[in-house]
Amino acid sequence: MIPACGKVVISGLKVFAYHGCTAEEKKRGQTFFIDIELEGDFSAAIENDDLNRTIDYNRVVSAVHEIAAGERYDLIETLTGRIGEYLVRETAASRAVVRVRKPEAPLEFEVKEVAVEMVFEDNA
Repeated sequence: MIPACGKVVISGLKVFAYHGCTAEEKKRGQTFFIDIELEGDFSAAIENDDLNRTIDYNRVVSAVHEIAAGERYDLIETLTGRIGEYLVRETAASRAVVRVRKPEAPLEFEVKEVAVEMVFEDNA
C-alpha cells in the first residue's frame, strides 16, 4: 500500500478556563479556543477501516479539554506546551501544531484575539 500521510484538523475547541497573569483573569476566567493539527501516516487506518489505527479525534478533544480546563496557568504558552506534549506522547501523531487563542485578552487596545502557536514533533 502507498503511504497515506495526512492530518486531522480540529478547529475552535471552546474551553472556559482560568489562565492569565492578572488577578481579574484568575478570578473571572474566560473563553479560549484551541486549534489542533495532527499529522501522521493513515495507511493502516485506510486499509483496515479501523478507528484503533488512526487518531481518535473524540478522544483528543476530550483530553485537550481536560488539560485546558483542569489546570490553571499564567501563560498560554504553558498551556499550549502541555497540550502539545500530550498529543505527541499519547496519540499516533508524528507532528502536532497547537494554537491557543485568547479573544478576551486584557490589553490596552482592542484586538480580535491573541494566540500562541507551537509545533511539536515525535523524534522517537
